[in-house]
Amino acid sequence: MRITALVENTTASAMFGSEHGLSILIRTEDAVLLFDTGCGGLFLENADKLGMDLAEVTHLILSHGHYDHGGGIPAFLVNNSRAKVYLRKEALDPSYAIRTHDEVEYIGLPLELAGNSRLYFTHDRMEIAPGVTLYSDIPAREPIPETNHDLMMKQEGVMLPDTFPHEQVAEIREGDRILLLTGCSHHGIRNILWHYQERSGRIPDLIIGGFHLHSHRFGRAQDDEIRRTAEALAGTGALVYTCHCTGLPAYEELKKSLGEQICYLSGGRTIEF
Repeated sequence: MRITALVENTTASAMFGSEHGLSILIRTEDAVLLFDTGCGGLFLENADKLGMDLAEVTHLILSHGHYDHGGGIPAFLVNNSRAKVYLRKEALDPSYAIRTHDEVEYIGLPLELAGNSRLYFTHDRMEIAPGVTLYSDIPAREPIPETNHDLMMKQEGVMLPDTFPHEQVAEIREGDRILLLTGCSHHGIRNILWHYQERSGRIPDLIIGGFHLHSHRFGRAQDDEIRRTAEALAGTGALVYTCHCTGLPAYEELKKSLGEQICYLSGGRTIEF
C-alpha cells in the first residue's frame, strides 16, 4: 500500500502548494483511492508535480461535507471520467461555521454537486471495493469535542449544532494489514475508534487523519481532551500519522505522550505500508 498526502496545511517541500484542506491518495493492489480533495484544484497540481495521474483513480471517498475536504470534487470530475464519489447523502446538506466575531460562514460542498450522477450515497459498514469498507453512523458514547462547537448544520431552515451525520471513515485492508483513514474526526477519534472496533472486531495497524484538536474560533483543544486522545491512540498500538485540523500545537502535545508512535503527515509526503 502506497499513501501520499496530495494536500495538507503544510508541505514536506517548497515545491508543493499548501492550503487549509486535506487530500490523500492511496494505491492498493486492487484500487487507486482518493480520500478527499482539499478546497479546489491544488491537489491536482501537487499530484502532477509528483508524476501522479489522477485519471487512474477508481474511487473517490469524501470524509464529510465541508469545503476543505470536498471543494475540489468538481475539478476531480473534470479530470477523471470514471470514478464515483462515495459520500453520505447528508454531506450535501448546508454546513456552516460561526467565526470569531459571530459571523456565520457557509463551509459546505459546492452547490453544483447536487444531482450529479456520479455521486454514490453510502451507509455504515459498506464495502465499496475489495478490502475497502466505509464506516459511519458513529454514536456519541462521549460528547463530541468542544473544538467542534462552532460548527453548524441547517435542517428545515433551522440552524442547529452539527452532529455530523455526514462523516464517514475508511478501512483499507491489504493482506493482514489495516489502515483506518479519517478526515477530521468531528465525532471525536475516541468515538470513532470505539465504533470501528465494535463493528469490525479489528484494531487498525495504521491510523491517518485529522483529529480536530484545533478550531478557528476556540484555538487548541483543552489539555484534558488532548490527554484522552493520546490515551485512546496509545491503546490501539497503531502507528499514527496525523495532520490538518489536529493543529501543530496539539500535535506537539500528542508527540510528548506518544513519541515515535505518532508522526505528522505533510503535503507531498509518501508512506509505504
